[in-house]
Amino acid sequence: MKKIVFATGNAGKMKEIREILADLPVEIYSMKEAGISVEIDENGKTFEENAKIKAQTVAGCTDGDTIVLADDSGLEVDALNGEPGVYSARYMGEDTSYRIKNQSLVDRLEGVPVEKRTARFVCVIAAAFPDGTVCTTKGTIEGKIGYEERGENGFGYDPIFYLPDMSRTTAELSPEEKNAVSHRGKALAAMKEQIASYLK
Repeated sequence: MKKIVFATGNAGKMKEIREILADLPVEIYSMKEAGISVEIDENGKTFEENAKIKAQTVAGCTDGDTIVLADDSGLEVDALNGEPGVYSARYMGEDTSYRIKNQSLVDRLEGVPVEKRTARFVCVIAAAFPDGTVCTTKGTIEGKIGYEERGENGFGYDPIFYLPDMSRTTAELSPEEKNAVSHRGKALAAMKEQIASYLK
C-alpha cells in the first residue's frame, strides 16, 4: 500500500487530513510517525512557495514509494493589509498561544466596522510524488473577524473567524461541517483527485 507522509506535526491538521482522505487506498503518516525530523526553512514569499519547499524537503528524507504532502495556510485580514498572511503560524512568535494571537487581532480591529472586518483563510497543498513531479492545489474560505473567541472545535484562528452565512465561527462547526467548507477541506478535496489519478 502506498504511503503518504504529511509534512506537519500539528495534531489538529492530521485529524482533518485523515478524515478527508479516509477513502484513498493509502496509509497516512505525520512526519513524526514516519520518523522524519528535518529543519525546513520556510523562506517563501507565498503560500505556494512555502508548501512546495516543505513537500520537497521532506520528500528528500523518504524512500522512493512515498507521496509527500505539505500545506501552507494562513489568515489574511483585509483591514490589516493581508496580515498575518504567510506569517500566520509565526505571528507574535511561534510559541505564542493562539488565545493571545486571536486577542491581538481582535484588539487591532477595534473600531473597525463589521463590513470592513473581511478576511479569508487560504490553504495551498503541495504534493511531491515519487516520480519527481510536484503539484499544488488551493482552497479559500471568506469570512469576517469576530469580536471575541467563540467555539471549542477547530484550532488556531478558528474561534475568531466568523462565517456570516452560517452565523457561526469555524470553531463552532462540527468537523464534518468544517471539512465541507474550509480552505483546507477544499484544497485537500482537489488534491485527493490528483492523488487518485496518480494511484490509478
